[in-house]
Amino acid sequence: MRNVYLDHLSATPLLPEAFEAMKPFFLDAYGNASSLHQHGLRVRDALAKARTQVAALINAESADDIFFTSCGTESVNLAVKGVAYANRRRGNHIVWSEVEHPAVMNSVEFLEKEGFTHTRVPVDPTGRVRLDALREAITDKTTLLCVQMANHDIGTIQPVAEVGRIAAERGIPLFVDANSSAGWLPIDVQQLGATLLSLSPHRFYGPKGVGVLYRSRRARLVSILHGGIQENGRRAGTENVPAIVGAAVAAEVALRDMNQRIAHVSRLQARLWEGLRARIPYIKLNGPEPGPARICNNINISTEFIEGEGQLLLLDLNGVAVASGSSCVSKSLKISHVLAAIGLDHALAQGNLILTLGRDNTEEEMDYVVQTFAQIVEKLRGMSPMWDEFQRGIIDSVISPTGRGKSFSEHAAAVSGKPAH
Repeated sequence: MRNVYLDHLSATPLLPEAFEAMKPFFLDAYGNASSLHQHGLRVRDALAKARTQVAALINAESADDIFFTSCGTESVNLAVKGVAYANRRRGNHIVWSEVEHPAVMNSVEFLEKEGFTHTRVPVDPTGRVRLDALREAITDKTTLLCVQMANHDIGTIQPVAEVGRIAAERGIPLFVDANSSAGWLPIDVQQLGATLLSLSPHRFYGPKGVGVLYRSRRARLVSILHGGIQENGRRAGTENVPAIVGAAVAAEVALRDMNQRIAHVSRLQARLWEGLRARIPYIKLNGPEPGPARICNNINISTEFIEGEGQLLLLDLNGVAVASGSSCVSKSLKISHVLAAIGLDHALAQGNLILTLGRDNTEEEMDYVVQTFAQIVEKLRGMSPMWDEFQRGIIDSVISPTGRGKSFSEHAAAVSGKPAH
């Protein structure tokens, strides 16, 4: 059976060279970076080198602006909460887009319980933040703007540089969540105007258990973990040195191979979507078309008249690993807040799959996925009451309306007596 992995947003395989670099720090260089003896010095030197390697990936002004955490989620929490608390005397208002990752969303909603206020900025149908609305959302109490580099669900690349200019005009720190895009998009924090930026190395062939936060020295930030003085007092706790070393190697390779990686995966993305669109009727790409407005490794599709979970399970049985919604929310029965924000019909959101590609995928694999998925869709529609009702003209397609019936959501609302989503 084939083994086609298309869930690189959830996790990527560890680079062999990163694994080799990590080994000594499990077995030989086991000292604590806070220790004063030679064993601690060796580890401190490794951490200093790692900061330099990561700083190069994003063109940080200094390696001292790089902080290591346990994961991308912790980096987001440190950025959002750390800046909010540090600037509380100045103001208590946060502006963020309505398609941000749950780590941002839940951090802001936590702060709301502590007396902070916030404004969600709407997006257009492709998921791109509306800059006019963002400008209008800023008040004299705003102390933080939050925007993604690229969306974790639908791959939309956000106008971060434009947001950075707005932030600079108003003297407000800008936090950029690059957890889903680092290693797949060129990042220059100085050109973007980012005062804070988070990275998640396990999404660009580094290990799990480590995250990165870049913080410009212009940004005030307080710790949200209390204990020792590690990471220059910004993040208490003994550093996960093997993971940090592996993450740094992954960052170095990502910078070296960026253009080649993007070119290869972009070709696969276009081939996959063109194949799916040609073979399967009533299928929709969510987010921008492949090209400059979409990150190269993401395909988000809705297949009408069937649900995403059944598609995922049958793909898995045929050796194809994909996701049905973000890995951070896929166990929830709710539809993605991102798909809701772009106004996607509820029934289409339930038939949603996310396919994220990697450097080791091939054109042959894309062709296999297209062929296999087309057969799965035909099989599931053959068992679907929704497909049967569509065939009989009771309900209509949202993707390609025929004018013969109501949409599934309208039909369900009529049957239940509840308003349509």
